[in-house]
Amino acid sequence: MITSDRMLAAERQSHIMDMLRTQGAVRVADLVDSMGVSDMTIRRDLDSLAAEGALTKVHGGAVSRVTRSTAEPGFQAKSDQMELEKMAIAESAARRIEAGMSVVLSAGTTTWHLAQQLRDIADLTIITNSPPISDIFHAQPRLDRTVILTGGIRTPSDALVGPTATAALQTMHADVAFLGAHGMSSQAGFTTPNYWEAETNRALMAAAQQRIIVTDHSKWGVVGVMTFAHLQGVETVICDHRLSDEAQQHLQDTVPELHLARPDAQHSSDQTHRETS
Repeated sequence: MITSDRMLAAERQSHIMDMLRTQGAVRVADLVDSMGVSDMTIRRDLDSLAAEGALTKVHGGAVSRVTRSTAEPGFQAKSDQMELEKMAIAESAARRIEAGMSVVLSAGTTTWHLAQQLRDIADLTIITNSPPISDIFHAQPRLDRTVILTGGIRTPSDALVGPTATAALQTMHADVAFLGAHGMSSQAGFTTPNYWEAETNRALMAAAQQRIIVTDHSKWGVVGVMTFAHLQGVETVICDHRLSDEAQQHLQDTVPELHLARPDAQHSSDQTHRETS
């Protein structure tokens, strides 16, 4: 006979999995509020589900382990995943930007964190297909900054894509492009679950002299339905220090520069594994 405590645990865990299927990610604080139980109870439920392989625990919550090639989580769901890692990656990327540069930022939550790091840099031109990134600069305007937002069709992940975006980018020229990725792998390269986003990402890359991928370690081995760049097609990958040894070795052998950031205040342990002049 199943005790009531176990029945309650089963109900809670079923609710958690339902939320993961619809949102792609859950936060401990939100689960506590929605179910009226303690923080420790939710964390035990997440531990149990993680042990079963049903989800992956992250800082402050959990994410779905489903990695279908066409699955496209919304912007908010993705923003709750690997937040500390994304902040560290963004800070490392921002140190490459100087006053007077023109910078391409693709849509995505890691590039959104990067945009926040760029608000106080003088005389920047920002080119982006992300309304949330454009909003960051709009909220803190500067007379010496220009923000160009492409048009296009809006995706579930808040990217503007399609022929309108691609056509707008064909006449633009920038110093550097920072792009996020839905997935990266040794065979498929950098991928997205959206056909038009792949096309637009290629146009974003073509507009810049230097191309940098900014993505966290959880994206290694994930393959979206469309490749927008092969590993050899970028100059730099900025990831976090939790990237597996196998992935590190493959990227070191393929990409001119692999940079790993640690999510701490000073990033004193950041590592540059390989760099070419």
